[in-house]
Amino acid sequence: MNFTIGELSRQTQVKIPTIRYYEQIGLLAEPVRTEGQQRRYSADEVRRLNFIRHARELGFEVEAIRQLLSLTDDPNRCCGEVHAITKAHLDAVKDKIARLAALRGELEAMVACDNRRISECRIIEVLANHDQCRHDRH
Repeated sequence: MNFTIGELSRQTQVKIPTIRYYEQIGLLAEPVRTEGQQRRYSADEVRRLNFIRHARELGFEVEAIRQLLSLTDDPNRCCGEVHAITKAHLDAVKDKIARLAALRGELEAMVACDNRRISECRIIEVLANHDQCRHDRH
């Protein structure tokens, strides 16, 4: 079955410029074209683009997606590499959550300001002097 880029976009909920971008960076192969140079896609591209979209929704970086897609080309291979890529991503997500929690705590402490004058405002003081932050990194 052949799909136009618009049909592919509708089926996968991926915008047309994003589809073109994925083609440019090699996540999607250059599509077959009609005599009028219109792109045509198959069900395989629909599945591949759905994979890419879902991986992006889960926060995987483009290079990790490229590696995962490459690994899917050999379905009998051990999935250890897939596990390692996903574990690395999970570790990065956990680190980001920890940094966001520290950031939340810092902002909560800052907004405890009692709304006195600007010259006595805790928010302004902390923004002006990082040493007053409770955390080194956020």
